[in-house]
Amino acid sequence: MVTKQSKRVWFITGASRGIGAEIAAAALAAGDEVVATARDPQRIRERLGSSESLLPVALDVTNEQSVAAAVAAALARFGRIDVLVNNAGYGLIGAVEETSGEDVRRLFETNVFGLLAVTRAVLPTLRKQRSGHVINLSSIGGYKSAHGFGVYCSTKFAVEGLSEALHAELAPLGVAVTVVEPGYFRTEFLEPQSVVETDASIADYAETAGKVRAVAKSVSLQQPGDPVRLARVVVDLSRAERPPLRLALGSDTVAAIEAKNAFVAEELAAWRAVSVSTDFPR
Repeated sequence: MVTKQSKRVWFITGASRGIGAEIAAAALAAGDEVVATARDPQRIRERLGSSESLLPVALDVTNEQSVAAAVAAALARFGRIDVLVNNAGYGLIGAVEETSGEDVRRLFETNVFGLLAVTRAVLPTLRKQRSGHVINLSSIGGYKSAHGFGVYCSTKFAVEGLSEALHAELAPLGVAVTVVEPGYFRTEFLEPQSVVETDASIADYAETAGKVRAVAKSVSLQQPGDPVRLARVVVDLSRAERPPLRLALGSDTVAAIEAKNAFVAEELAAWRAVSVSTDFPR
């Protein structure tokens, strides 16, 4: 159920393009005020234009001083934050063995530690208000991992776990938490500026991760999901009286979740006797 509320203030990371920019545009169109952040705020101005309701802010989520400054700028301009959208992040294609330690650390620094830094900086305001909504962008890969995207999926699994804990911790304080799980949406996510490939390429993975490299190039900018519709759904989500912990978006995500749930249920049933045999005898 969705209910109308007064104008809200959004704080959106990674808002210069893709899903982040679409959410910012949808929030502005709904009459809300938006703090849109990116490493280069000029790109936000080019994408979203100028408005009294829009505050473009420079933000590097991997730098806690930058995070603190961006949150301070948001509060100085609008006095509050009602909706935090943790969207900043990027993808990585390659088999787990092909991924260097440096690539893993860099990916987690943005997709997980950056999300944590922004969330920690905004939560004191939400707790003080006893209201607000944290929306963390996960992925179809945050619920069901896949070859070729293993390390990327592991960052989204982390986002899912953090979101579950935050949901339990913040609900008594009047703050909602939702993890949004988009499937393949027609954005630049599979383009070179949003996804990187591992330098290493091992022949033994040609039929798994190797094929993913090729498929990613062929489907880029042809994905089935409509990012404009996604953005409108997220705006509606922010108005929901009882928002969900998880919101799957895209028929591909729904199918993946149903398939994984069926697999887990079948495997649990097959190994149930072994699973419960490890308790102390009663």
